[in-house]
Formats: sequence, structure tokens, C-alpha cells
Amino acid sequence: MHGLFRNLAAEGARFAFDAYALDVARRELRHGAELLPVEPQVFDLLVFLIQHRDRVVGKDDLIEGVWGGRIVSESTLTSRINAVRRAIGDSGQNQHLIRTFPRKGVRFVGDVTEVTVSATPPAPRPPVAGPPPPQEVRFCTAADGARIAYAVAGSGQPLVKAANWLSHIEYEWQSPVWSHLLHALTADYRLIRYDERGNGLSDWDAGISFEAFVRDLESVVDAAGVDKFALLGVSGGCSVSILYALRHPERVTHLILYGGAARGRRKRGEQQAALSDALHTLMLQGWGQENPAFRQLFTSMFIPGGTAEQAQWFNDLQRNTTSPENAVRLTRAREEVDIEHLLPELHVPTLVLHRRGDALVPFEEGRRMAAAIEGARFVALEGGNHLLLEGEPATGRMLEEIANFLRS
Repeated sequence: MHGLFRNLAAEGARFAFDAYALDVARRELRHGAELLPVEPQVFDLLVFLIQHRDRVVGKDDLIEGVWGGRIVSESTLTSRINAVRRAIGDSGQNQHLIRTFPRKGVRFVGDVTEVTVSATPPAPRPPVAGPPPPQEVRFCTAADGARIAYAVAGSGQPLVKAANWLSHIEYEWQSPVWSHLLHALTADYRLIRYDERGNGLSDWDAGISFEAFVRDLESVVDAAGVDKFALLGVSGGCSVSILYALRHPERVTHLILYGGAARGRRKRGEQQAALSDALHTLMLQGWGQENPAFRQLFTSMFIPGGTAEQAQWFNDLQRNTTSPENAVRLTRAREEVDIEHLLPELHVPTLVLHRRGDALVPFEEGRRMAAAIEGARFVALEGGNHLLLEGEPATGRMLEEIANFLRS
């Protein structure tokens, strides 16, 4: 959180406008007595606009004040401003509270009453996630001799999570990006997850291919000793999960696919292939540098709505989890994947979830994937982050959908 929000929270600043009340210290937005769900960055943007309501704030002001100077696209700015408007019952046409000034910026124009409470602030709420549950880190040997690190935590129905691009089974427990999901899943399930070859605690010098990814999942499942289980694929782990379920349908009781695609970026047209080439160059040239500017580009694709803390963590994860060369190898292996033609052969109960504004994998790819799988349930989630962050309404919705699906 930037200095502006730290100072306001310390003072206990509260704002009232129309029928809304904004409590900065508690990070709550209410409409009357109703507590409204608001994404963390949307909340921060609303606070910034209200605090600077005496003037028009431009793009540079917003990037510095809300995003901490990070690279932000015009579409991301627009989507966040629209999200603020929706949260407070405004719109681009109405502009009763937030007015756009063409080529200048935006300004909060509603009548605001500000109350600064100097009395003893309320006791801080306990963190949602406490210490991580006991986790066993083990190693298994893949078919080609590569050592794959996997971890088991929690109890209950077994849930295997296929590896996605960049992971670290120990480091993720400290993560403001991943830890809330790990806590939620291990509270209800016996969660088995692993580091993909080429990164994390697994061998970095192993051969990398899509087939190897699938064989690694097979090796982990066998080593963990689970016979039947639910399988969760996130992002690039979706295609790996699909192929595993096609080969071993008798073992997969439920298949959950979030934010993924059945075809890689290079299979989506020449423009996407050109983008891949540019990203590979950036990886090789800037991945390992002290200056995080190169890695920030990838962070902005994965969590464009993340806080400064979440962005910094994801920047560090990229550098600490793998090498520049492996980052390219891992990316290339998935970009060439195309298993769309196999989807009609999948006959496992399947839940597909995808965010409408996903900044990394287009919403259409998730919709196409679900439409090609017989009987698949498709859930559209709101928001633009590729990864689900703590406090987002979409995160709670996804966990609820998973719980209902696994009970069915």
C-alpha cells in the first residue's frame, strides 16, 4: 500500500457520498448497511480519486499513485475506472460521481463528507490465513530420470493440482498471490502439487516438452499413492490436465480447469506468434537483471490489478524460480500445444472457469474449450487478473464453485 493509503488508514479516514460510506482503515465500502465486494485495486483507485477530488487526475497521476509507477496499459486503466463506477452505481454515460475530461483525465465530482476519527482505532482483524499447515516435500523420478519435487498438505478428498508456468512449492506459502488459495484448498482437501521441471525445487537441467509435462504429472500421482482424485489445472496446467484425463479417465473423478486454453499462443494466429517472439527476447535479455522492469511486463499480464506488494512478489518469483533460458523453454513448450481436436473425446465431469477480462489468456479461449467438452459446466468470472487474488469476489466464487462441483 502506498504512502497515501497508509496515512489515511492511520488517521481512520472515512468518506460519505450519496448513500455510500468508504472506510479506509477497514477497507470497506458500504451502500447503506450493505457491505459491497470490491477488488483491492478498485478500492485503492476509488480512495485515490476521492482524496484528489479537488482536481482532474491524469494517467500519470493514477499510475504513480495507485500502481506505484508500474507499466499499465490504457485498457487496464479504463477497465479499473469502469469497475470503480460500477461499484458506486455510476456509469460512463451517467458520470454522476466520476466525470471524464477528454484528453485530461478523470475527477470525482460527487459531494463528499470526510470524517477523520482520532479515537483509538478498532482492533486489527486477524489475518485470513494463519501459519501454513504441515507440508511434506518429497521427490519422485520421472520417466527420463528428472527429479520432480512435489508437496502434500491438508486432509480430506485428494485434489491434485497440475503444475503451471513458474512455481515454487515452498516459496508460494509466503506469497500474497498464492497463499490464500493454498490455505483455502488445504482446509478442505488433501492437496498434492508439484514444481514443473525447469523451475522451483525440481531439476532445472531436464529436457522440456509438453509430453514431459504430462509424464511428470503421471509420476507425481503414482508416487503420491492416490488412486482416484480430482484434478485441478490452472493456466498452462489446463492442457496438461486434459491430456492426463484423456489417458487416465478411470482415475480422475472431477476435472477443474481455470484460466486455460486447449491451444497455445502460437496456434492462435500470426499476431500472437509475433508477440511470443518479442516476449522470448525480453526474457533472455532482462529476466535475471536487478532492475525488475523486464519482469514487470509479465507481472502486468498475470496480475494487472495487483497491489504493489503482490507485483513485487511476482517479480521476485520470476527471478528466483527459474533461469532466463528455462523461462523461454517452458514458454515455448506450451505455445506449440494444440489439443483442441481431442476435447470431444474427454468424458470426465468437467468444470471450466475463466475471467471475462483475463489479460493473459483471452476469455474466448476458455469458452471454446468448455464448448468442445461434452457436458462441461462453464462459469464466467468477473475481473481482469489472470491469477485470483485475495479479496476479489471472483476468488470466493471460484472456491464456492469448486466445492459444489466436488460434492456433486
